[in-house]
Amino acid sequence: MEKLLTAGHLELLRKEFVENPAYRLAQNAVTRVAVDDVAINREIVNSTDHSLSTLLDDWKVTNQERSGRCWLFAGLNLLRVGAMKKMGLKDFEFSQNYAMFWDKIERANYFLEAVVETADRDIDDRTVAYLLQSVADDGGQWNMFVAIVAKHGLVPKSFMPETNSSSNTSRMNSVLRNLLRQGARSVREAATRGLDAARAEKADVLEVIYRVLCIHLGTPPDQFDWQWTDKDRAFHRDGVLTPQEFAAKYVDLPLADYVCLVHDPRRSSPTGRTFTVEYLGNVLGAPPVTYLNVDMPLIKDIASRTLQQGEPVWFGCDVGKMMSNDYAVWDAKLYDLPAVYDTAFTLTKADRLVFHETQMTHAMLFTGVDVLDGVTRRWRVENSWGADRGKDGFYTMNDSWFDEYVFEIAARRGALPADLQQALETEPIVLPAWDPMGALAR
Repeated sequence: MEKLLTAGHLELLRKEFVENPAYRLAQNAVTRVAVDDVAINREIVNSTDHSLSTLLDDWKVTNQERSGRCWLFAGLNLLRVGAMKKMGLKDFEFSQNYAMFWDKIERANYFLEAVVETADRDIDDRTVAYLLQSVADDGGQWNMFVAIVAKHGLVPKSFMPETNSSSNTSRMNSVLRNLLRQGARSVREAATRGLDAARAEKADVLEVIYRVLCIHLGTPPDQFDWQWTDKDRAFHRDGVLTPQEFAAKYVDLPLADYVCLVHDPRRSSPTGRTFTVEYLGNVLGAPPVTYLNVDMPLIKDIASRTLQQGEPVWFGCDVGKMMSNDYAVWDAKLYDLPAVYDTAFTLTKADRLVFHETQMTHAMLFTGVDVLDGVTRRWRVENSWGADRGKDGFYTMNDSWFDEYVFEIAARRGALPADLQQALETEPIVLPAWDPMGALAR
């Protein structure tokens, strides 16, 4: 082929398409309906049973609405299981708005401190450019969730309910981005006069950011009077509690003992090593976001055992691939796109990471698993997109999807074999700020 697309080559492409009846048939179908409706594999849909050998959930799903708070919702959904049991409630939610408020202000401080740290670099430096591009995002990672709970505690949803901006964050985030980029300019200019001047400028910016968050999200309570009636109509009163006291009383999981296990099959990511991503975090002074890279069979084994022991599992994945909201099914071959387009899709999981075709985009909970003769077949997923999607908000993930599109789980340290527990103590490899393993926070 020549360098340019010539008229002769374009005519050849046209002729090849027009003369193939299968291509014309596909064109007739896809120009009338969505390609996924044409490519859906009916055999997979019809053969996917939504029953499972282990099923934990008997509660309603939550709804993050039009926001990127999946990691917070998944974390709070995990914690509410124990809280509901302890309080004898059929349904309960921690305030997602409260957690987001503190993540936003903490992340603003984290960003501005990164601006101070990189103030001597050129504005076109790739790391500086990444920081400015990703400011005020909604996403986050497991360790970031733990850091918020550890520092700021939790409150029931009734004491800081959703607002218009917590459920639809785009406009608020655009204001925050404007002010934080403006703040980055002033902090970089102040840094030429020394660290104290830069930090003083940072304090002024944070005062404005706090004000904006209060206007959009409400003012977070520093204490509240907690009382409730349980599912048996019995009344209970705890009295006045701080958010930290409430979390200490009703979070029954040892969050500090949890680690983040990832499956990163790239050649540059050795198995059995710890990783971190530069400038990935929210609470300064909290433990850094750290991953332990392990083989996929181990991740699945730990997730399955945890579920069979009665505990849901927080996980991160690339949610947009090979899934159907209508059928509540996820399978690696759910859509037969090769048949529609008459071409092969040959990128492996590692290739998709390297060539920007996949990354972590969503966090959810596993709340069930189907195991036959020691082999996992299907997984139950609690999403945070409300009850109108999937099967009342829940989905069935076939095991093939887990292999291809699940990247991480949060697991207890004690679930790991001894050698990998020791590996957690090694100095982590530092990946650049733009690495796809940090994408869930974006």
